[in-house]
Amino acid sequence: MAAADELFGPLLRDVSRSFYLTLRVLPRVVRPQIGLAYLLARTTDTIADTELIAAEERVEKLRQFRERIRYADALPVDFRDLADQQEHHAEQILLRRSPEVLELLDTMLPEDQGQVQLVLETITRGQEMDLRRFGTGNELKALATGDELDDYTYRVAGCVGEFWTRLTRAHCFPNDQLDDHAFLADAVRFGQGLQLVNVLRDLPHDLRNGRCYMPADELEAAGLAPADLLEPDAWPRLRPVFTPWLAKAHAHLAAGWRYTNTIPFRHYRLRLACAWPILLGAATLDKLRAANPLAPEPRLKVHRNEVRAILWRTSLRLPFRRSWEKLFTPPPAGAF
Repeated sequence: MAAADELFGPLLRDVSRSFYLTLRVLPRVVRPQIGLAYLLARTTDTIADTELIAAEERVEKLRQFRERIRYADALPVDFRDLADQQEHHAEQILLRRSPEVLELLDTMLPEDQGQVQLVLETITRGQEMDLRRFGTGNELKALATGDELDDYTYRVAGCVGEFWTRLTRAHCFPNDQLDDHAFLADAVRFGQGLQLVNVLRDLPHDLRNGRCYMPADELEAAGLAPADLLEPDAWPRLRPVFTPWLAKAHAHLAAGWRYTNTIPFRHYRLRLACAWPILLGAATLDKLRAANPLAPEPRLKVHRNEVRAILWRTSLRLPFRRSWEKLFTPPPAGAF
């Protein structure tokens, strides 16, 4: 098996089964670029989340990796020592094989390489900001305002919507007449929505790792401190803070659905690749509405049978425009 086939096949599947499905359905003309960007971003995410080394050391390793992404003649990276500390076997392999992923980046067309470099620049700077903000995680800290949460979701995911759009627009439908400003704006919200779903779902886990993404000013207005959220009984008081963010996540996904339906109808693979994460995100929001989001167990997730149902439903309705458009339920009027 060629190195690229192995990296975009078994390795990518093992680090993210959900994104692997998306990658497999993408048109071949953009599959390598998007798969490569994902592996690079997953590598930086693994570095940023490695709690066994100090936050400042993680920041330095991110900086080194960003330099190598930006410049082919930069100092080589070697994450074997970091790989040895990973519990997840696939993440060990990902870190050890990061030089091979970088070599694939060097072989790309300059314009595609530039797009990958740009999105990784934004992502890694967002990860560094997060590490500096929360530090070691020994002390529970919160984002100051809702603007900081919006900025975070842009830096780690909204920028991916821009990357995805510029790449697919250039390679798949460069000559179609679209409102590119609106299309790109929806792409950003699409990415932000997916990340906001993750933030809301992972709230109990993040709190226990010293990170509160619920804005401190909104918590204070509700008579709460970040530490209060460690107790599931605080949910009734958190609800007025949490519910608007839940609505905002749904509204962002609605923008992503509008984005998906703006893609020229003949590009069915692209529409499927966008629809799957949106519908999985919406299913996660439904579970959050029916649960206490502060309860650490059981961890909320969309189960495999639900994933399979989404794959079948979208595939069957894909040729039928009206039936397809009804797959996603828009948020109530007036919700962000």
